[in-house]
Formats: sequence, C-alpha cells, structure tokens
Amino acid sequence: MLRARRSVFSALLSLQGRRVAAAMSTLLVGQPRYAWLRKLGLQEENLGVYNGSWGGSGQWVTMYCPATNEPIARVCQGSLEDYEATVKKAKDAWKVWADVPAPKRGEVVRQIGDALRQNIKVLGSLVSLEMGKILAEGVGEVQEYVDVCDYAVGLSRMISGPILPSERPGHALMEKWNPLGLVGIITAFNFPVAVYGWNSAIAMICGNVCLWKGAPTTSLTSIAVTKIISKVLEDNKMPGAICSLVCGGSDIGTAMAKDGRVDLVSFTGSTKVGQQVALTVQERFGRSLLELGGNNAIIVFQDADLKLVIPSVLFAAVGTAGQRCTTARRLFLHESIHDEVVTQLVNAYAQVRIGDPWDSDTLYGPLHTAEAVKMYLSAVEQAKEQGGTVVYGGKVIDRPGNYVEPTIVTGLPHNAPIVHTETFVPILYVLKFKNEEEVFAWNNEVKHGLSSSIFTKDLGRIFRWLGPKGSDCGIVNVNIPTSGAEIGGAFGGEKHTGGGRESGSDSWKLYMRRSTCTINYSNDLPLAQGIKFQ
Repeated sequence: MLRARRSVFSALLSLQGRRVAAAMSTLLVGQPRYAWLRKLGLQEENLGVYNGSWGGSGQWVTMYCPATNEPIARVCQGSLEDYEATVKKAKDAWKVWADVPAPKRGEVVRQIGDALRQNIKVLGSLVSLEMGKILAEGVGEVQEYVDVCDYAVGLSRMISGPILPSERPGHALMEKWNPLGLVGIITAFNFPVAVYGWNSAIAMICGNVCLWKGAPTTSLTSIAVTKIISKVLEDNKMPGAICSLVCGGSDIGTAMAKDGRVDLVSFTGSTKVGQQVALTVQERFGRSLLELGGNNAIIVFQDADLKLVIPSVLFAAVGTAGQRCTTARRLFLHESIHDEVVTQLVNAYAQVRIGDPWDSDTLYGPLHTAEAVKMYLSAVEQAKEQGGTVVYGGKVIDRPGNYVEPTIVTGLPHNAPIVHTETFVPILYVLKFKNEEEVFAWNNEVKHGLSSSIFTKDLGRIFRWLGPKGSDCGIVNVNIPTSGAEIGGAFGGEKHTGGGRESGSDSWKLYMRRSTCTINYSNDLPLAQGIKFQ
C-alpha cells in the first residue's frame, strides 16, 4: 500500500515536472533567437529581490512580449517579508555609503554609466522586447541613464551651500546639505530604465541609498539593470543594498509609502495612484516626489513653419505609441491653416512604419498591454459620441500583439470630456482656435500641467507664452515637440502632474535635507535683531 502511494506520488511529481518543462520550453528566453537575454543574466526563472544577494519568496509571475503576447521569462516577486529584510539591509548600507566622500560616490556612479554603455544595445533590446517601444527608443532610454550618470559625476563635485553674511560679529552663517537616507523609487512601465536612472544616479551622489520597485510588467528590465549595478558595487567593495530591488505589485508600493524609514518616495505613474501615494506619505509627514500624467498640447499659429510642425507633431503624438507622459494629445491649429495641416498630418501618419519593435526599420510598435487596447477603443468611441470625426486610424490592427492604429480625431470642442481626459494611447485630438488669448487659456484649462509647445515666429508671442500669462506647464517649448526632454533641465510638471522635478538643474535638492548653520567663533554672545536678554 505504501509503495503504491509512493508510486502515485512519484507519478504526480513526474507529471508536474513535465508540465513545468513544457511551460518553460515556450519561454522566449529559452529560444535560440533570444539567446542574447542570457548576456544580461536572465534565465527561465529569475529572482526579483536584491539586497546584496538575490532572493524572493512571493508569487511567480510571467513577463510577456507586447508585440506577440508570448511569454519571455518568469519572475519571483518579493513578499512583504522580503521588503522588510531589504529595508533593513538598505538602512545598514546607508551607514557605509554616507561616509564615502561625494566625489568618490560620483566615481562609482561613473562606473555604473560605463557598465551601462557596454550593455547599451542588449539592454535596449530588452526594453524593446518587454515594454514594446521601438529599438531606437529602447537604446535611447539606456543612453539617457548613461547621460544622467555623466551629469551626476560632475554634480558630485559641485553640490554646495552658500555662506551668508551674518549680522552678528564673530559669527558665520551657512547652509549645509546632507543626504536624506533611503530613497524609494517606484517607476512605470513606459520608461523602465531611464526614470530609475534619473532618480538613482542623483540620489546616490547625494549620499542616499535606493530601493527600487519597477512596474510589475517590466520586471526583467529591473532585474537586468540591477545586475549591472550590483557588479559595479561589488567591484568597489560596497554593500549591494545601496541599490536594492523588490519586484512586486501594489502591496510593495503601499508598504513603501507607509514606511517611515523610507525618507523620500519618488513615484512615477498615473495621477490616480500618485494621489494615493502622496496622501499616504503625507500622513506620516514624509517626502514624496511625484511625476504623474500629462495632457499635453501643441499650438500652431498661422506664421508657423510647417516643415517643423508636421514631424514634430508626428513624433510627439505617435512616438512610443502614445505612451509617454509627454505625448502630444491635443493639437490646436489656427483656423486659417487647420485643413492644410490636417491633410499633411494624415499623409504623414499613413507613412508610419508599423512592425516588430526590435526591427530597426519600425517606427511604431504595440501598446504595452491588452488592457490598453480596450482603453484605446473606449476613447475612440467616446470621441465619436461627443462629436468627433476620426480622420485617420481608430481601429485595432489585425496582427498578433497589442497593436492599434495611430489615430487623429477632429471636430471636437476644446472642452469635450474626452479631450480633457489623459488616455495613455496614440489618439490626437485636433482643435481649431481663433486667437492667442483663447488658445493659451485652452492650453491651461486641463488638470495636468506637464509639457506644452507653440510653433510661431512671433518674438513677442514667444515671450508671452513663456511668461506669467502663458503656459502653466513645467515644460514650456517653442518650435519643438512636447516630448524628448534633455537631461540637463529639471523634468516635471504642475497641477495634477504632481509638482515633482527630476534629473537636471537643481533637482538634486529634493534628495537632500538643508540645514541653516550658525557658528559663533567669538567670545561674545550677541543676539539677532539686536535683542538684549540680560
């Protein structure tokens, strides 16, 4: 009887093993065409927690390719127990990292940038495979992380606080900047490398350690980037937990938002979730840095150079299949040039090369998920119901993967509900305007305030656009698209975009705490404002 039970048990194990093996054989990572994934240290099954060593005790999830919906590989997510252990190791790592001089920290970040350079093509290919953006954009995203590393290296020798004149004799008045400690970084699917780079490179040279939770659907990219960074830290004999990773879902993000040990929560994602993060962090009087949605507009005046307008609108509206936070979603055309621009734009859309994102000839790939396809179809129907006319696109493309047609809608009023809704898909609403005053107001009437651009040759109009009655966005452009920001400037927006700033300019201040310090080097004790207390 015992032998029979053992036989049945062995048979069940064998059957389970064959099922697992069969499932594994369908994973792209195991196919010869995708053998390059092994160069990034990826396998059929990948642990999704790193805090100096790799682990994970959460659910196993499968990562899919949006272009085909085929499974790429499996990831073991982190549990709340893994999160707790990782936070403790990260806080211990900070005690080491904070004592490293800033220029030495910059040297480590420089080496991270070099390691990314060496892997730029293969890592960019992974971004293309897992996120769905075209190869040129995937490689460009890794280049953005490299560029931020270069920027951070120089910044590591330049962070300073002013020495201020003191009104009291024998006293020195100065500002001192110190690291916050642990920076939690929650990133979105659409930029699974660059946004982490903006945050981590600057946070690291400021003396912070980082805990990263990437988007659950791009966990392979998070793991691959962390493997590259961990090797650099190891070579420098630094604790790996300086750059920790916990792959997971909303439970991990919620834990970060609630955790008083996380000194700054940097969140990139939707306005709805960002608001929840902000409220949770504020309840504990913590710090948050929010990079949320954008309902971005391009305004084209009658004196605009259309040779600049058409390619700019095309890139801003169609690039990344409309899945950038800076994607152009509203196009305001002066009534005198409306029909001409729409005709040229429809012709340009018709020439967009749609295909596999890793094909170097492709300009337009899939949406990231099947859910996004549903959102696209719903938005098209709402636009029609509200009076819009689809002059290009509007349909799902009949091919494997999450492909939809880039779409142009005309005829809607500027205040139509769908026009005021940020739908993360490639739909462009084209709207007529009569004069500068009304169109500037229409640009600002939406809840978001991320990016904006005008096309004009009128110098006075340009400076009115840049002034207090012009655009209320964080990014205000002239004669260029709404997307494609450089790393040297502060990136972020106003209103429902969250108010956060990342990357360049003085964004580093968000990752540090400021102390005003007064030093008495005299033998007297004069008080400020001439107060006598004796």
